[in-house]
Amino acid sequence: MISKQTIDKIFSTIRVEEIVGEYVQLKRAGSNFKGLSPFHDEKTPSFVVSASKQIWKDFSTGKGGTAISFLMEIENFTYPEALRHAAKKYGIEIEEDQKDFSEEAKNAQSERDLLYKIHEVANDFFQNFLWEVEEGRSIGLSYFKERELRDDIIKKFQLGYSPEKKNAFTEYALEKGYSKEILEKSGLSIFPENSPAGIDRFRERVIFPIHSFSGRVLGFGARILKNNVKTAKYLNSPETEIYHKSNVLYGLNQSKQAISRKNVCLLVEGYMDVISLHMSGIENVVASSGTSLTTEQIKLIKRLTENVTILFDGDNAGIKASFRSIDMLLTEGMNIRVMLFPDGDDPDSFARKHPQEYVEKFIENEAMDFIDFKAEILFKEIGDDPIKKAEAIRDIVKSVSFVQNALKREVYLKQVSTKFGLSEQSLFNELDVQKQITQNQTHKAQIKAEAQQPAKLEVVNDPRDYIDPVLFNVTKLENDLINHMLNYGDVVLHRTAADQQKYDITVIEEILHHFEEDDYEFQVELNKKIVDYIKEGIEKEELRKGNFFFGLMDEELSKAAVNSMNIYSELNDWTTRNIFSPNYGDKIPEQVAGDILIHKFRYVNFLISKAKGELAEYAESDESKYFEQLKKIQMLTMVSKELAKILNYSAITGIYTDR
Repeated sequence: MISKQTIDKIFSTIRVEEIVGEYVQLKRAGSNFKGLSPFHDEKTPSFVVSASKQIWKDFSTGKGGTAISFLMEIENFTYPEALRHAAKKYGIEIEEDQKDFSEEAKNAQSERDLLYKIHEVANDFFQNFLWEVEEGRSIGLSYFKERELRDDIIKKFQLGYSPEKKNAFTEYALEKGYSKEILEKSGLSIFPENSPAGIDRFRERVIFPIHSFSGRVLGFGARILKNNVKTAKYLNSPETEIYHKSNVLYGLNQSKQAISRKNVCLLVEGYMDVISLHMSGIENVVASSGTSLTTEQIKLIKRLTENVTILFDGDNAGIKASFRSIDMLLTEGMNIRVMLFPDGDDPDSFARKHPQEYVEKFIENEAMDFIDFKAEILFKEIGDDPIKKAEAIRDIVKSVSFVQNALKREVYLKQVSTKFGLSEQSLFNELDVQKQITQNQTHKAQIKAEAQQPAKLEVVNDPRDYIDPVLFNVTKLENDLINHMLNYGDVVLHRTAADQQKYDITVIEEILHHFEEDDYEFQVELNKKIVDYIKEGIEKEELRKGNFFFGLMDEELSKAAVNSMNIYSELNDWTTRNIFSPNYGDKIPEQVAGDILIHKFRYVNFLISKAKGELAEYAESDESKYFEQLKKIQMLTMVSKELAKILNYSAITGIYTDR
């Protein structure tokens, strides 16, 4: 178990804007940062990071938390995994509390955890074999050297080698205590009937680990080196619980910072294309790894940049097939440029032939927008045929129809109009036709998909589910008071007692006094836990505000504390229109006093409601308790009336007291 001292060190060192910034393209907005939500499709940024409070809030989904909870959400980490990942990033050594764990606790790992672990073990095995074993050096390392890869690049991408022995890794993993079942589910080993000892899937191949956004190994790509073997040249891990090839881009973990910094992503096809460009100093590059580009992969790129340059081989026969990828990128709001290398070259060979500056300038100068690119490809084959020319232009306009931004669409159509000498009106008419065709195709696909789904009887929740308004009011004010303690707990309030004596008291102390004075029963269990921690702090002569709760091992409590704290989206800056609205906390002495008073009033009414409910139970069973309950209701009603006078409350107008 990670020690409390280590957890405190992690939270005091890490920066939420740095960790989130690896996944979301953040832009400064006042004192905060904002970006597009990584959890929800949106066009207007509603994801906000507060550097001062070290928390984030996603206003589109309602999620929020610390840097650690963000890693848990985005990477599916457990709490300890997220802490270890953050510690590794910031070079913090993990200290473990020395405790004896039961065998049951040791075995209480999920299958998902084991899949991550076995891939980590396999990655170490393949790398070690490449560098430390003669077979690996003479075959695997020699191959990488022939491809002119430097040692630092081989280690950066954690390249490895799987030996010729058919079950070398399987035997190694079984000896380490991993089961046949988990080896088979990982896709690393196969157990056919005629080979009960198992067979390594990637035997006798050089290994390319495939990493997640955060750097965890999800699967492997492997290339065979022998030419006379009748088998696939490249072999990839099968789909598993942790590896879905449509959700992964090769090289993204190694390239994400460069993509974000340069604000453009170079998209290539193969592993070696990525690696060779990195070796030449061009690091803002990822590969789709031979699969068709997917929406999920585009969204990964969009977290970092909206600008994509696709790099094609000069003699790539599948260039026309790439048109679908262009349309998908446009649908997701990406800005696209496309570049063709000279015939006979691909990104790998071109990067090895030329220095970095030459390659960068070549890409910058030769990359064209998607209209010029499609025109160049389509018009190569049509000659002077007017019908084919019209079809080619229609194909280009179809791509423009996928552009989501209306202003961009119009600019692109003007470009098409100028390029081909056509009237803008005829192009806009064609655009409407293409949009209608796309909508109809989408609609038909949805109907077909729904028709293939078996009919289900669903229980529909009654939208009129009753919510007790009295209890709701109490809970809301309870949450408000907790918010005050977490956000402004150490603020000193200057008060005057009934005898006109002046005294100072902190927000935490005043609210705690209110809860204790009324012998208050918390309606939200997590609020009670927060208050217990705060009370414990008072006994130790420390005021525990919101930041204290971030490093607790109770992640539920930590999340609740973060969600109680204030973070402003600043999505609309009204000051630019000379409108200066009051901020929460501007008048904290009045807010605390007012909320305590209203909470007291709401709580008294809640107690009256509760007592009336109990009154019916005693009407026939216990006469003395019945009259005691009546007296209690009368007394509480008198208190309620007095509080109502102070608050200027009426059942019709509500509370209008000046707070």
